[in-house]
Amino acid sequence: MTPALQRRHVSAALAGLALHLGAGLSSTLSPAWAKESALPIPDSLPAIATAAARQAEPLILLISLPGCPYCELVRRNYLLAALADGLPVWQINMKDQQRPLVGFDGNFSHAAEQITRWKVRLAPTVLFLSAHGQALAQPLVGIASVDFYGAYLDERIATARQAIGGVSSKRV
Repeated sequence: MTPALQRRHVSAALAGLALHLGAGLSSTLSPAWAKESALPIPDSLPAIATAAARQAEPLILLISLPGCPYCELVRRNYLLAALADGLPVWQINMKDQQRPLVGFDGNFSHAAEQITRWKVRLAPTVLFLSAHGQALAQPLVGIASVDFYGAYLDERIATARQAIGGVSSKRV
């Protein structure tokens, strides 16, 4: 088991315990904590997807909402570890109608418009995309079980890597 995977399992177990005990993750979130655990936000989807393809990796994109405790759990306990391990992980706020975003069609829009095109309706949703914006694996929607989320994420990453010809035995 890699160190990143071990960290993820320990973090997930602690987060699951906090949720189970009714501690309510939203009560522990502060703006500073949310800022500390932020993933990068793209200006251009084609640019970041092309960079991911050069690494022979899928683009991993978290669709999130500000203040969403489940989005923060996924970001902090799973995706930040993946980013630290060198995977191309980014996030988009599904309600953002201000920040310009270049879509895969080359046109400028904003995050909320792109999310509508993808028909994403629930946060958190994690997408696994090719250099051209095609889905390489089934989206990971919501967080039904903290206990199994890491395994679901690893499975989707392996599927996406297989779809682009990457090495599916790489672990996050």
